[in-house]
Amino acid sequence: MIAQILRRVVTMAVTLLVISALVFVIIKLPPGDYLTNRIMELRATGDASSVAKAELLIKQYGLDRPVWQQYLMWIGVLPGSVGFSGLLQGDWGWSFEYDKPVADVVGDALWLTLLINLTAVVFVHLVAIPAAIYSATHRNTFGDAVVTLLGYVGLAVPGFLLALILLFYANRWFGLSIGGLYDSALTNQPWTWEKLRSLIAHLIVPTLVIGLGGTAAMIRRMRANLLDELAKPYTVTARAKGLPPLQALLKYPFRMSLNPFVADIGNLLPHLVSGSVLVSLVLSLPTVGPLLLEALRSQDQFMAGFILMFVAALTLVGMLISDLILVWLDPRIRMGLR
Repeated sequence: MIAQILRRVVTMAVTLLVISALVFVIIKLPPGDYLTNRIMELRATGDASSVAKAELLIKQYGLDRPVWQQYLMWIGVLPGSVGFSGLLQGDWGWSFEYDKPVADVVGDALWLTLLINLTAVVFVHLVAIPAAIYSATHRNTFGDAVVTLLGYVGLAVPGFLLALILLFYANRWFGLSIGGLYDSALTNQPWTWEKLRSLIAHLIVPTLVIGLGGTAAMIRRMRANLLDELAKPYTVTARAKGLPPLQALLKYPFRMSLNPFVADIGNLLPHLVSGSVLVSLVLSLPTVGPLLLEALRSQDQFMAGFILMFVAALTLVGMLISDLILVWLDPRIRMGLR
C-alpha cells in the first residue's frame, strides 16, 4: 500500500506540472496582459510615474520575455531578476490589480473557501445518506414521496435565488447581517469568541445554499443504487437466513451503494469551489471564487494561475483520499492491489 501511495504522489506531481503548463498557456492566449493594458491607460492620462512603476514590474517578472521563459520563471526553475523565485519556492507571484503579493490577497480566502466547502460536504452527507436510506427502504410511501419532492426542489431551485431568499429571512427572523462571513463590525478585528460565533452563524446560509443541490443529487443517486443492491440475490439470501434487517441493510448493500460517492470525492470539493462562484458573489463571501473571476477578467495572470493550480491540487488530493477510502471500504479493491 505504501508503494502504491508513493507512486500516486509521483503521478500527482507530474500531473500538476502538466496542468501548470496548460493553465499558463491558456491564461496567456488573450492578447496583452494587465500591465500592458494599464500602461496604455496611464499614458493616455499622462501619469508618467505610474507608467515607470508598471514597466519596472514587467522587467521584474519577465513579462517582456518569451512565454516559455515566463512559465519557467513562474514555476521557479528559471532565475528571474531576483533569482529562483516561483511556485516551487513558495512564491505565488504578484497581484498586479491589488498591487500586493498573491499570498496576501488569497491568504484568508483559501482557508475560508476550504471551511465553507468542507462544511457543505459534511452537510450533504449527513442529510443525504439518512434520507436516501429511508427513501429506499420505504419505497412508494408518503415519506418516500416527500423526500423525492424535496430532491426535485433542491435540483430545480437556482443557488443564487435560494441565497437571496435565505438572506432575507435570516435577517428578518434572526437579525443576521446580510452577506459576508461575520458581522461588518468584526471584519478586521482579531479572532475572539464573539467573532467565532458570528462566523458559525453566518456559515449556515452558504452551507445550505451550496450543499442543497449536492444533497438532492446524492439522495436520488444513492436511493437508486441502494434499491439495486437490495434486490440482488445476496441480500435476499441474507434475509432468508434470518440476518436482522438493520444488519442486512448496513453490512453489505449500504457499503456497496457508497462506492460511487466515495469515488466522486475527488470531484466534489473542486466542483463546489467552482460551482459556488455566483453564490459567493450574491452572499459577498470572501472566497477564491470571486477573486478568480476578477483575475480572469482583468488578466491578472499570477493570481488566476495560482487559484487554478489550487483547484487542480485540491482535485488530485481529493482523488487520492477517495481511492484510499475505497480500498478500506471495498474488500474487492484490496484484493486487487495484492
